[in-house]
Amino acid sequence: MPTLPPGPRFLLRHMHYLVLPPTSVFLGAVLVQGLGGVRLPTLAIVLAYLLSFPFFWLGYRAWRDVSIKRAAAARGAIVLPLAKLTKDIKFTGEEGYPRDFLFRLCEIWGHSFMLELYSVERLFTSEPEHIKAILATDFDSFEKGELFRDQMQSLLGVGVFNADNELWKFHRSMTRPFFSKDRISHFENFDRHATDALTQVKARMREGYAIDWQDLISRFTLDSATEFLFGKDVRSLSKGLPYPPTADVRHSQPEEDGFAAAFYEAQMASARRGRFQDVWGLTEFWKDRVIPYKAAIDKFINPILEDALRTKAEKATADVVDTKEVSEEDTLLSSLLKVTDDRDILHDEILNILLAGRDTTASTLTFAVYRLAEHPDILFRLRQEILSIVGPSRRPSYEDIRNMKYLRAVINETLRLYPPVPMNSRSAARDTVFPSTTTREPVFVPAGTTCIYSVFLMHRRKDLWGPDALKFDPNRFLDERVQKYLTPNPFIFLPFNAGPRICLGQQFAYNEVSFMLVRLLQQFSAIEFVPEVAPESMTPPGYTNSPGSDGTDRVWMGFHLTGYAKGGLWVKMTEATNE
Repeated sequence: MPTLPPGPRFLLRHMHYLVLPPTSVFLGAVLVQGLGGVRLPTLAIVLAYLLSFPFFWLGYRAWRDVSIKRAAAARGAIVLPLAKLTKDIKFTGEEGYPRDFLFRLCEIWGHSFMLELYSVERLFTSEPEHIKAILATDFDSFEKGELFRDQMQSLLGVGVFNADNELWKFHRSMTRPFFSKDRISHFENFDRHATDALTQVKARMREGYAIDWQDLISRFTLDSATEFLFGKDVRSLSKGLPYPPTADVRHSQPEEDGFAAAFYEAQMASARRGRFQDVWGLTEFWKDRVIPYKAAIDKFINPILEDALRTKAEKATADVVDTKEVSEEDTLLSSLLKVTDDRDILHDEILNILLAGRDTTASTLTFAVYRLAEHPDILFRLRQEILSIVGPSRRPSYEDIRNMKYLRAVINETLRLYPPVPMNSRSAARDTVFPSTTTREPVFVPAGTTCIYSVFLMHRRKDLWGPDALKFDPNRFLDERVQKYLTPNPFIFLPFNAGPRICLGQQFAYNEVSFMLVRLLQQFSAIEFVPEVAPESMTPPGYTNSPGSDGTDRVWMGFHLTGYAKGGLWVKMTEATNE
């Protein structure tokens, strides 16, 4: 059944706001003229109709503010202050340092406050205790919510990341058995695609050109994820690597991978809706901007899904008994088919897991290599650990990766400064209270409030991580700072969320990132960051003049559903000798 376009859907959902004010004026005019016998001038009635909307809105806001303050007082809590944007602190989209305005507001208003955008108030927090309540201790009081589901419906459908309550529990129970230890440490898949990727890097380095590591690693994770999930990869690496924009024009660029491009554009279109909050539907009134890209994604997914459903039907017809246990040979899709044959649920679930499996690891590997390029001393130490444990050519095992403590520290420090999902949100399902912190009394959260929380900001707080919080230093996960900061308050580090909705693929991601970094540094001894070969990747003037930066940032960070490097991450690498 086709759904309405975003604009009409928005109007229907908010019809009571559109109908109630003029209806009240109409009934009032009828009463005055009927009971009082007074004929009101037409101009006065028209003027009353027009003014009814702002007066109704102001009256509603005043009533709601009073109600919230009374409810907060009854619970012994406070109402958070409304942070004000000024001429010096303006809402920034993607043109400057990511969320610079939030860093600046936190300096004035603290780490939790109300923020009004497009006349709608939102609660913002980067307080560990508040995020802990949202994700764990008060989990049942929060949900993804109607607004998030509406914004993401055309991309995520009814998948696990867009579901609440019983539907979310169903998706979670379907997917959890697949992410067993044996499966996430099955490295043949990683090795095959890593070999393909790094062979292409060597060929390009020998030509003398930089590569876009972000593009390469996104293809690697896409091919790995689609093979892992479906048993069939999209072979995006086979398209070849792009040359730098400043390269000799005689070099033709490879054909763009349609699936990967559509996947990226669909996420960008979905993420833009967050800027407009509730009114996003008015910006796409008659046409959902995600749908054209979703068609290209479905062109790949649907044939695989139809083939799997047909195979299941054929087995049922032939009376072949299919065990419900997830076996070593099963893909995610075949394991899901053991639970349901609902086409929509299957489609949306594998798309949701594909999004997580591809983009989060690609983001981490992108920024890990950026930081290794910027810190040759860290790269050297990490490479020495790899060579001492694995050697220059052997494929790493699960035990090898577990024994590389500095590798894990480098990955954790990357996840701290560049969490794959920098911003997230929940909606309060009922009135609740955030616990007090060292700087704030208990906070009242009314039902229906959208709560935006940012681990990106929390991970960069100096009061939580020390005066060097903005510095990339893997040693903070190995030295006395672990006991000083992290052990007493583990919720200051949440790259994979926490609580019942913690990322099921967390260990899979650690394994994939670790495996690729090992293979990379076995074969390359140095990395150089060269953004000048792609002018669109160069950071704008004043980029590092942000409370969130230590002044050394040269990569232009962007956020859609996950973090990425704008314009790519262009690097040159030195191939290792037989040392």
